[in-house]
Amino acid sequence: MQNQDQTNTLTPLIGALRNEAARIEEDTEHSAKRHFNSCDNWSMLHYALGIPATIAAAAVSTAIVKDAPTVAQLLGLAAALLVALMTFLKPNDRAAQHKNIGNQYLALRNDARMFSELYLLKSIDDNKKTEKLERLAQRRNELNSSAPSTSRWAFEKTRKGIADGETTYKIDRKS
Repeated sequence: MQNQDQTNTLTPLIGALRNEAARIEEDTEHSAKRHFNSCDNWSMLHYALGIPATIAAAAVSTAIVKDAPTVAQLLGLAAALLVALMTFLKPNDRAAQHKNIGNQYLALRNDARMFSELYLLKSIDDNKKTEKLERLAQRRNELNSSAPSTSRWAFEKTRKGIADGETTYKIDRKS
């Protein structure tokens, strides 16, 4: 992002466009990271349910072979419950959905940064610059409308991660 001194030396319209692009960039950075955190959470749940379900299902056959019907019944019940939870919650699908929307937010963040850092410097009509920013804002609004909800936990982890510099490029860090 350009620093405030450079923004102040631009025309008022270009400065306003750059500021709004920076807002889109910041919004989408937070949204992307929040969805990646949600993806991680759903992925962990997928494994937390799937691995024990697989082990329980495999152990059922051992219990049947060893003529332990009570153990086989309990393991079968456990496997069935875990598989039912996986079917109902679909953690793998939810993880993929959050990863996909996170990647879309990152693409928009990158486009907003490119707009601010490069496109605004081009010698083209200000109306075209405004239209391009409006398209970026529209993409953000569409992503916000279609994105699945995230937990408070993902939000808090995102806030902390960004504050800790997890999403800052080396080139943008102040020495």
